[in-house]
Order: sequence, then C-alpha cells, then structure tokens
Amino acid sequence: MKSVIFTTEGVPKAQQLDAWRGWFDSVFDIEIDDPRQGFSATSETWDLGGFGLTRVRAPKLRALRTASLVRRNPIDHWGVAFGYQRTLGESGRQGVLDVPANTPYVASFGRPLVSQRDADERLQLYLPRDGFPELSAVFEAVEGRPLGGQMGQLLSEFIALMARTATAFSEPNLDELQTAVRGMLLACVAPSADHSAIAEAPLAATRKEVVRRLIDLNLNNPALGPDFLCREAGMSRSQLYRLFESEGGVAHYVQRRRLRRCFNELSRNPEGRSVAAIAEEIGFSDPSSFSRSFRREFGLAPREVMYSRLSGAPVEAALAKARASEAPNLDDLLRQIVRD
Repeated sequence: MKSVIFTTEGVPKAQQLDAWRGWFDSVFDIEIDDPRQGFSATSETWDLGGFGLTRVRAPKLRALRTASLVRRNPIDHWGVAFGYQRTLGESGRQGVLDVPANTPYVASFGRPLVSQRDADERLQLYLPRDGFPELSAVFEAVEGRPLGGQMGQLLSEFIALMARTATAFSEPNLDELQTAVRGMLLACVAPSADHSAIAEAPLAATRKEVVRRLIDLNLNNPALGPDFLCREAGMSRSQLYRLFESEGGVAHYVQRRRLRRCFNELSRNPEGRSVAAIAEEIGFSDPSSFSRSFRREFGLAPREVMYSRLSGAPVEAALAKARASEAPNLDDLLRQIVRD
C-alpha cells in the first residue's frame, strides 16, 4: 500500500511552519515557541480502506482543534494515537490530557482538543464513526485517558507493527486488516472474554511480534530463554510455546535468529574478529556445534562467509536463505495464525 508523504524538509526555514499549517488546514492549527527556528517535519499517511494510519515526525509543537475548527470542519472521526514522548493538553470530554510516553489514548475530532508534546514521532489511527459504530460506546468511556497496562502496550505494538508493514498490504488484504483492527481495539480498550475471542488472531500476532523483538534485542544475553521471555512479555509458558509452535519451538527460533546475527557479523566483520569470538558473543559456546548448525542453516561454513569478499565464495544463496529467516510482515502473521 503506497503512502502519501508530506514534508517541510527542503522548504526554506522561514516558510516551513506555514507549509505544515497548510497541510493540516481546517483539521488542526499548529503553534510553536519560535517560528524563526524553522519547522522540519514529515507526515506519512496510509489509506487502508475505511480508516487511515499516519506517522508524524515533528519538533516540539502544540496542536489545537478549537471549537471554531470543529464547526468549520465537522469531521467526526475517532483518533487512537501514541507517541514516544509525554503528551499534555485538553480533551473534550475528559478535560485534562496527560498521557505518558508509549501509551495510547483515544480522542474525538468532534470535540475541541489540545495536544502538546516535545519533538517526537507519533502514530495515529483515524477511524470514521460510521465505519466503526460498535466502537463508539467503548471510546466514549475512555476518551482522553491513558490506555496503560499490558493491553495498552499490545495496542501500541499493534499500531507500530501496522506502520512498519503497511507497504506490504494490498487491496485484497484490507477487509481482513479492518476486521483485525476492530477486534484489537475492542480487546485492548475494553478487555473481556468476548472481545478477546473476536481479536484472537491479531492479539496472537501482536504478542508474537513483541516476543520476536525481545529475542532480537537480547540475542547476546545468556539469560535469553523461555523464563526470560515469559517474564518480559508477561505471558505464560503455554502461551509462549503455542505462539512459536509453527516455528519449531522457542529454542529453535532463538537459535535461528542467533545464527542469522552471526551471519551478518561474519559477512561484514570490519574488526577482523575470529569466528569463535563472534559465535561466543552471540551465545554459541561450543565452536564445533556452532559450525555444524551454521552449515546446516546456510549451506556454508562460517569461515566461507567471513572471507567471502576475498575468496569469492558463493554466499548469495546463503544470504537469500538468511534473509528468509527474517520475521514476516503483519499480513503473513495474521494469515499464519488463522491457519494454525
């Protein structure tokens, strides 16, 4: 799915703020402390068939949807947003808006809204009320409140996953995606057994992505294993094992990711470290076992990859196989879990 990108980069500094205001004209007004400093910002938006997703990277600002803007442009969408900095301001029904970093919240564009934050990257879903009528009562109850806890974290992860993989979606995927979004919002904003059942596939996909990222961030950690992952991801062993059953189990998946990391390190290795040193750093203490596992995974010995630039060893096929071990996109995850 192709995105629409608007950026003030390349615009003369004195004109950047006016250009940004023009992009958001009649939806938000923008205020900053010192317009003379310029306003280098980028907005990327995906139309995902019945709803939108936007990623904004911008300096410190104050965004206002005033009562007059609401009257001039009566767009009555819901917004579900989160950023990597704290958000302060005012929300129509809740009053004071104070949302911690990495925490989603719901806002109504049908009421006045003020959002103030430091330089940040933010993700926001735009959901027409008419397209998601079952969410109205749920959103009214939580408007302007931080959606914290484990379910709030899962919602942030799900939105971030959509942004990372949005380009992989095509028209035939959009109905499935809208169903997944509806289910996730119900399950995370108003947790219940019924809502979790509706969102079973996207919840599982998002939990799996959370664990995948934990694994990749901790490949050098000797404590990486089921106990560590269950504790950090807040799930039981049975949940963890069920998520990675199609990968041949958690241990098998961790080993494949470690081998992939070793492949990357060996292929660039600017410091000229030994195979044993790289393998040990990433969790392989037995050089012989590591070499056998590496050859079984990629069809080449570690040294062949290390010296490929000098020897001309055929590493392209191994590299393609290494790339194939990357995490799939959201569409792949949803389809895989539906099959399971």
